[in-house]
Amino acid sequence: MKVTRDKTENSQVFLTIEMDPAEVDGSLESSYHRLVKRVSVPGFRKGKAPRAVLERHIGRESLLDDALDNLLPQACEEAITEQEIEPIAQPQIEIVQTDPVVFKATVSIKPTVELGDYHQIRVERQSVEVAENDVDAAMEGLHQQYATWEPVERPVQFDDLVTFDIESSIDGEPFINKKETQYQVIHDLPFPAPGFAEQLTGLGPGEEKRFSLQFPSDYPKDELKGKEASFTVRITEMKEKKLPELNDEFAGVVSPDFQTLVSLREQVLADLTHRAEEGARVDFEERVVQAVVDISQVEFPPVLVEMEINRLLDRQSRRLQMGGLKMEEYLTQANKTEEELREELHPLAVQRVTQSLVLDRVADQEKFEVGDTEIDDEIENIVKGATEDKEELRKFLETSQTRPVIEQQLMTQKTIQRLMEMAESQKGGDA
Repeated sequence: MKVTRDKTENSQVFLTIEMDPAEVDGSLESSYHRLVKRVSVPGFRKGKAPRAVLERHIGRESLLDDALDNLLPQACEEAITEQEIEPIAQPQIEIVQTDPVVFKATVSIKPTVELGDYHQIRVERQSVEVAENDVDAAMEGLHQQYATWEPVERPVQFDDLVTFDIESSIDGEPFINKKETQYQVIHDLPFPAPGFAEQLTGLGPGEEKRFSLQFPSDYPKDELKGKEASFTVRITEMKEKKLPELNDEFAGVVSPDFQTLVSLREQVLADLTHRAEEGARVDFEERVVQAVVDISQVEFPPVLVEMEINRLLDRQSRRLQMGGLKMEEYLTQANKTEEELREELHPLAVQRVTQSLVLDRVADQEKFEVGDTEIDDEIENIVKGATEDKEELRKFLETSQTRPVIEQQLMTQKTIQRLMEMAESQKGGDA
């Protein structure tokens, strides 16, 4: 076996490996002995056909493919050891030629990270201020939340909740046909077709109306673009929204903890302030981490990005399953392939890998550590927050596979917290 180290770039080592004919023939012989026991050759009992006969029966290429499938990974491993390479993932193998057998191996190695002077980063934390109109909007949201729907005897108006029977078709084919379905009449609502809500205004209980609507050429659903739908709608019931009085009694309905409308408003302000502060903290954290990344030089193999994309896809798949949707169904609805989704996730994966490598390097340079007690405390916090199956969750968190994940999360939190403190202390030092 002859090994040539072509180059090293992007944390990848590129090797060209030429196999000795004797090594290939030895592997062919091993494949023959393995396959002859499994393949039925006319005129011979299993395991008794000569090699030349087996080759003619299955084809030399099939025998060679089996031989190389077993030979090349082992040869690649020996070449990596010979070149004193420390791989971080399975190498990629590409056969260049088969006579003699020559293949190329791409070996991913440990990333390199050169940190900038992150001790000098300066990032300003955004101030938090909740305006009165924000509180007004939140109070109005609560007001709407506690509204009731009450039947009325008058023509339909916008924002009413109506119940109707509907029959419709497109090009003679059934479209939407339902009995006693509810629909809120909202201006410019594009469902079930643009202009549908407007057609309902002015109708009274028991009235029926026939009308047609044209879907625009830029309608989101391709199968409906430019089509005309015919509708027949019969109103059976109408309700209008009744808002409660905004007073101390309303505050008590929201929660017995509130005796007055003023106390409710104060709590709304406190909640909005807390969310704004949390948002500002997250924004500050992201900008600090990005500032450290921006002054660092990072090189890593593409395989890390592919692994991160796989993790993102797996997480998205689990979220979809919780909602009763399979990934295949989601892709169909989104009108995209898995490859297109992977391409969309590529920039995010690159960002996440880069940030993770930089934070790991900072943690290493700062000599941060996470002790068993810290991991135990975190597990307790997670279990306390669980609503059910706490013991099962504890067993899972205590496994040898999960504890290192928690350790890494705590290390990342500790590193980010220190970087945030540095960024703020530098800001104070400038003052």
